[in-house]
Amino acid sequence: MPVTVLVVDDERNIQLTLSRALSMEGYAVETASGGREALEKISARPVDVVVMDVRMPDLDGLSVLQQARETRPDLPVVIMSGHGSIETVRSAFKLGAFDYLEKPITEKEKLLVAVKNALALQSLRAENAALRREAGLSEMVGGGPAMQRLFDLVRRAAPSEGRVLVTGENGTGKELVARAIHENSRRKDGPFVKLNCAAVPADLIESELFGHERGAFTGAVAARKGKFELADGGTLFLDEVGDMPAAMQAKVLRVLQEGEFERVGGGQTLKCDVRVVAATNKDLQAEVQAGRFREDLYYRLNVVPIHAPPLRERKEDVPELSTRFLAEACERNGRRPMRLARDAVLALQAHGWPGNVRELRNLVERLAILCDGPEISADDVATVLPDARKPRADRFRAGASFHELVDEAEREIILGALDAHGDNVSDTARTLGLERSHLYKKMRGLGIKRGTGE
Repeated sequence: MPVTVLVVDDERNIQLTLSRALSMEGYAVETASGGREALEKISARPVDVVVMDVRMPDLDGLSVLQQARETRPDLPVVIMSGHGSIETVRSAFKLGAFDYLEKPITEKEKLLVAVKNALALQSLRAENAALRREAGLSEMVGGGPAMQRLFDLVRRAAPSEGRVLVTGENGTGKELVARAIHENSRRKDGPFVKLNCAAVPADLIESELFGHERGAFTGAVAARKGKFELADGGTLFLDEVGDMPAAMQAKVLRVLQEGEFERVGGGQTLKCDVRVVAATNKDLQAEVQAGRFREDLYYRLNVVPIHAPPLRERKEDVPELSTRFLAEACERNGRRPMRLARDAVLALQAHGWPGNVRELRNLVERLAILCDGPEISADDVATVLPDARKPRADRFRAGASFHELVDEAEREIILGALDAHGDNVSDTARTLGLERSHLYKKMRGLGIKRGTGE
C-alpha cells in the first residue's frame, strides 16, 4: 500500500507542483485547500505525512497542527511558509512539527528529503514501541539488579491468567508495571481499562465499576457501562485498591469469584471475562489486620505479588532515566537538545528522591525549561534541588568530635528514612539494609523515639 502524503495549501498552483513532485516518487497524494478540510481528511483517511502551509484563510497551519496532534500524536507534519519568522518556526516545533520548509520550494529534493525523513522517524518510533510491547517492559527503564528482578517477575507473570498485586510507594511506576503485564499477556489485543479507587467518590464507585441503567439515580439520564464491562476480554487495573470503600470490596470479591455482576438499578446479571491487576501504596496486610480491608479479597488479588522498588534503591538507573527524561522534556517544550554534565548526574544520584521516578521526571523537565546552555551542570541542579551539592565542609563543626559528627549524620539518615516510610521501622530497616533489632538499637542510642513496629 503506497504512503499517503496530504498537501495543504490554499494556492492551487502550489498544490499541483508539490503533488506532481511527490507522485513521481511513488507517493499517493491527497490535497486540501484549507485548515478545516485538512482536519477532515486527517480524521477520515489513512494519511501518513502532512505537508502544510502556515497561512491559510480559514484556519492557520499552527492551529491545524495543534488539533491534529490531539488525535494523531504520531503523525509527522512538515510546515511551509513564505513569511516565516523565527517565532513562527519556534512555535511550529513547540507544537510538534517535524520539519520546516521555506517557500517557494524551488528544489524538490528538499521536499522529498523532509518527507522521507519524517517517514523514517515514524517507522522507527513504531518499531521501538512494538519491541517494548513484545518485551512486555512498556516504558520502564533500568538496568540495575532491582529492575532486572522486576522485569523477570513481569515476564513470568504476564503470560498467565493469575491476578497481580503491585505494591510500591507513590511515583514508582506501578501503572507501568500493570501495562507491561497487559501488553505481554494473551489479552494484549483486548482493552486495558484503569480506575483509581482513591479518586472516585464513595457514592459513585459502584457505578464506575459496574455501570448503571437509565434512571438508576439522579443524573443517570442514560445507561452506562462500567469498568468491568468495558474491560471484558482484557485487563482491569485497579489503582490504589487499598482505598476502596468496605461496602464495595464485597461486590468486587463476587465478580472475582463468579465473573458476574449487575449494573446499578438493573436486574440483569451480566458476565465478564476480565483479568484484574491491582496496585497500592499501602500495606494491605496491615489494613486487613486493622479491619479496613477484606482478608478474602486480599488473597484473591495477591496471587502474584510484584513490588515496584523506590528510586533510592536503584540509583544506578538515575543516569539512564534522567537522560531519557531530558530528551523527552526538550522535545515536548520545543527546546534544543540538551545534555547532563557528569557532575550533574552525580548530584542527581546523591538525592534521596522521596517522590521517586515521578519527582525525577518533573525536576528534569524543570531543568530543561529553566537552563539556557546546551549542558546542565551540578550548579544548575542545585538551583532547583538545594541539597544536591551540600558541601562536605557543612558536616564539619569546630569543637565537635569525629564520633559526634558521625552520630549526627546517622541521625539525619535514619530520620530521613523514617520520614520516607511513614515511621514504619520494618520498612526503614529493609531500605537501609539493617536488621530491625539493629536499627532499634541505633535509634535508642541516638535518642530517636519514633516509629511503629510493622
